[in-house]
Amino acid sequence: MSTLPPEFERLRAVADAARANAWAPYSQFPVGAALEAADGRIFGGCNVENASYPAGTCAERVALGTAIAAGARGFVRVVITSNQHDPTPPCGICRQALVEFAPALEVYAVTPDGRAARWSLAELLPAPFTPASLENV
Repeated sequence: MSTLPPEFERLRAVADAARANAWAPYSQFPVGAALEAADGRIFGGCNVENASYPAGTCAERVALGTAIAAGARGFVRVVITSNQHDPTPPCGICRQALVEFAPALEVYAVTPDGRAARWSLAELLPAPFTPASLENV
């Protein structure tokens, strides 16, 4: 466990601001994410739950969708914040969604007290299904 590198504090601020707007009435598990594009733009997202649980969307995928809608395609890092005592990595669906655009993504998860964990997306998703998986279709 470490702390978030100082140069990523801007990302943490975006993730925290997004988390403050999370819609998590069922899980009480608000999450914020800040996704940094290769061109330096930062896109925030929060989780949006739904009474029909599968219809909810995670913060990382909200940030990704916002970035894609703005024309971004390559990403270098994501910072995820939650209210949990331990850093929370992205779920499996988010890992799969992120690998489509950023197989070398740096993933940081930060707790409210500033403890951080860092992974590469390849560590979190060692055998991804990618566009190359479709080559023989």
